[in-house]
Amino acid sequence: MATLSIARAYQYAYHTYPNYTLAVTGGTLNALGDIVAQISQNILVKNHEPRPGWDPARTLRFFCLGSGMSPLLGRWNLFLERRFPLRAWRIQPISFRALSKRVAADQLIMAPIGLVMFIGSMGVMECRSLRQIHEKYTDMFAPALLTNWKVWPIAQMINFRYMPLPYRIPFQSTCGVFWTLYLSMLNAKEDERQDREAALKVTVR
Repeated sequence: MATLSIARAYQYAYHTYPNYTLAVTGGTLNALGDIVAQISQNILVKNHEPRPGWDPARTLRFFCLGSGMSPLLGRWNLFLERRFPLRAWRIQPISFRALSKRVAADQLIMAPIGLVMFIGSMGVMECRSLRQIHEKYTDMFAPALLTNWKVWPIAQMINFRYMPLPYRIPFQSTCGVFWTLYLSMLNAKEDERQDREAALKVTVR
């Protein structure tokens, strides 16, 4: 009963304030993914290494990223819905060809754009230099994109096939908790490398 009430409240909010609803939903689930990542990093730390603890600023950055990108993804899903309709009439069967085109367009166009926005936004919010942001792109973009293509096509095929349009971003963001876990840990490793290099340069000077 509670789940049904939440679904109705979400659907009402989506139809009344779609961008705000997607921003809050995407930001919250993105922040959740980073919290899970930070907990995992603290649990998996070796005994002789200090525990980093929870970094609220890092979680806030992921919330901001999710809030900013989710309305954009909502418009992208609406474009895919109109550009590649799964059936011309309600009585017709689902077109697997149209579904495949949706997934292909999402992975070949939006996935690279999303990664570019993620890496660049994180670099800016972390106050990295242009050289450090360029290094992030060099070190992170290709591995993250290849990993994306291994896991997201199946998730998006389920999403585009079975989820109504208002629920596609929440479904994607829920699956994205684990994707955010991966990106968060990947970004944290890159930050640690850059911080070590910066500290080494200061020591050498």
